[in-house]
Amino acid sequence: MTTSSLDMPVRAAMSADPEYTAWAAARRRKLWRRRILPALGIGGLIALWWVVIAVFDVKPFIAPSPWAVVETLYAKRAVLLDNLIPTALEAAGGFLLGNLAAIAIATIFVHNKTLQDIFFPVVLMFNAIPLVAKAPVLVLIMGNGMEPKITIAALVCFFPTLVNMVRGLESVNPQAMELMRVLSASKTEIFFRLRLLNSLPYLFSALRIAASMSVIGAVVGEWVGATVGIGAMILQATFNFDSPLLYAAIVMSATLSGLFFLLVTVAERLVIRWQPESSH
Repeated sequence: MTTSSLDMPVRAAMSADPEYTAWAAARRRKLWRRRILPALGIGGLIALWWVVIAVFDVKPFIAPSPWAVVETLYAKRAVLLDNLIPTALEAAGGFLLGNLAAIAIATIFVHNKTLQDIFFPVVLMFNAIPLVAKAPVLVLIMGNGMEPKITIAALVCFFPTLVNMVRGLESVNPQAMELMRVLSASKTEIFFRLRLLNSLPYLFSALRIAASMSVIGAVVGEWVGATVGIGAMILQATFNFDSPLLYAAIVMSATLSGLFFLLVTVAERLVIRWQPESSH
């Protein structure tokens, strides 16, 4: 007998098990929610876009049809990819720099409440300055290269990660903390064995936000002063009234944001294995 023929009775027994049937149904519902429903949402949005263009006879220089955007994505794919690469590098550099700085400063704040009380309001005030106001200053200081774009992307990522990381490091179970102290654990052991593990869900929640925001920061930085990049393409297409290219550049930046978000989500599932999956 082959292996497949031996598996048939096992599969039949499993399919007759009520618990297995319920688990399989829950798995199908989760697949529907996570994959099919988002695809339906995107498809519905594109269909609505097409209907609005057709019903209201929107001029192409104001808003192109989805098909015109697809044609532009294909016809100018080389130019779009050439401009996407520097934006992706700036966003990735800002993502790494901003989040590493936020994690380091959050660690300092948790271990030194005096520094947290002094500098956290300063960080909050600096974050309240609009991004479009900070970008020109950074360009004047750092020049017109990639450095100010990376810095702007880092600043965008920094604050949400700092807030969530501080909250995660501080929200340790008091009983677990007391147990570590009873066991004479050092501050380093408490940090790596208790605080850091407890903060990971908070950290990844912030990283998902930062993954998308880093692309926004890089694009805004390119608006202030750049000759290459998705931000520069958006400005050029706007000034030239080339709406298909404008929308194609926006689609590319949105795709990059979605890719960064997906990478962080995959990393979260690989790192945080002890959390039960949501039933929703």
